[in-house]
Amino acid sequence: MPPPDSIRSGLGMLREPDFARLFVARLVSAVGSAMAPIAIAFGVLDLTGSASQVGMVVSAQIVAQLLFQLVGGALADRGSRQTMMVAADVLAMTAQSVMAFLLLTGTATVPLLMGLMSANGIAFAMHHPSMVGLIPQIVDPSRLQPANSLLAVAQSGAFAVGAAAAGLLVATVGAGWAMAVDAGTFAVSALLIGLLHPRPQARSEPSTLIRDLREGWREFTAHTWLWAIVLQFSLVVAAHEGVFAVLGPTVSKRQLGGAADWGIIAGAFGVGTVIGALLSMRLRVERPMLVASLLVFGFAIPALLLSVPAPVPVIAVGALVHGICGQGFGVLWYTTLHTRVAPEALSRVSAYDHMGSIALAPVGVIAAGAALEAIGSRPTLWIAAAMIVVPTLLVLCVRDVRTLRTVSREPGDRVIR
Repeated sequence: MPPPDSIRSGLGMLREPDFARLFVARLVSAVGSAMAPIAIAFGVLDLTGSASQVGMVVSAQIVAQLLFQLVGGALADRGSRQTMMVAADVLAMTAQSVMAFLLLTGTATVPLLMGLMSANGIAFAMHHPSMVGLIPQIVDPSRLQPANSLLAVAQSGAFAVGAAAAGLLVATVGAGWAMAVDAGTFAVSALLIGLLHPRPQARSEPSTLIRDLREGWREFTAHTWLWAIVLQFSLVVAAHEGVFAVLGPTVSKRQLGGAADWGIIAGAFGVGTVIGALLSMRLRVERPMLVASLLVFGFAIPALLLSVPAPVPVIAVGALVHGICGQGFGVLWYTTLHTRVAPEALSRVSAYDHMGSIALAPVGVIAAGAALEAIGSRPTLWIAAAMIVVPTLLVLCVRDVRTLRTVSREPGDRVIR
């Protein structure tokens, strides 16, 4: 699967109306989504002053994702992925609007915020597997890598802008306004997704939901590289969420300059993901999962720098490197999924992928807050870094991860292994 000859040729895909709509939808919703974790973290800190309460609120979203992810993937494969995405955006818009109202009126409570973050989690469980499955219905098979790179640019650029804006908004006018902007972005995304004209969706024979889930599991477990890396990421994501949702904001509030400084650090991460996505357009690798796994070591840098803590510009550079590595991994990962997994099972497999990857994230978030208060920030951040490095060393011992080769899918192919 050769990548395009230049970034310019990849950017040419934005002249295609349907892909342009998908790109802008990803862009605007990601701006708001980047604001939400920062706004919620500082909103809960202002409300309670407790890092463990931040962990509880953030983890509520992740738990809801876990509970609904597989159902979302199965419904996306057997129904309409496009319709699922629109419904998910409307649900997220509603939840964010209510959170904005509660924060702006001073009536927010931790249980209410947990319930609304759970609604966000359900929306993401509907949206993510549908999105992964919809991309090959919009993009020609030979252009999946540049398409994934461009969509990653949209999300990454939005994250950089959204994170920085959230830090400034929280520092100046409060968390509620960041949530209000977030709600508006989901409305725009729903409209744009509704205007798409995807190719017909490949579907399995009509069956029960349970059988659909079994067939998705069979396809998921048929690829050793896939389930091995998902196991690795159950720990990596738990560590990442603990650092970015709890430890980073708390260290920033207590030892650095507060929300504005954390906005700079999170924004640098977003800039790094933009750079990583652009570089991925021309990335030529014969062993995509080997390269992707090596990039994961860069995820540990922000945790190590925060443990000192280093000066804000130094931490920001570490977050930038993390972003570059993370986006390189993501483009290689999703392109490999699109070319190696049967198209009629793609949403279900991506649901198993995402569910496995975030399985320990609620534990990581809650444990991060509890450990920070029990043993301090430095040991907790060292543990988080180890949760990234050690599983990555282990996954590199899996032969299928090291030897998997890049392939391309031609129209009409069901699966390539």
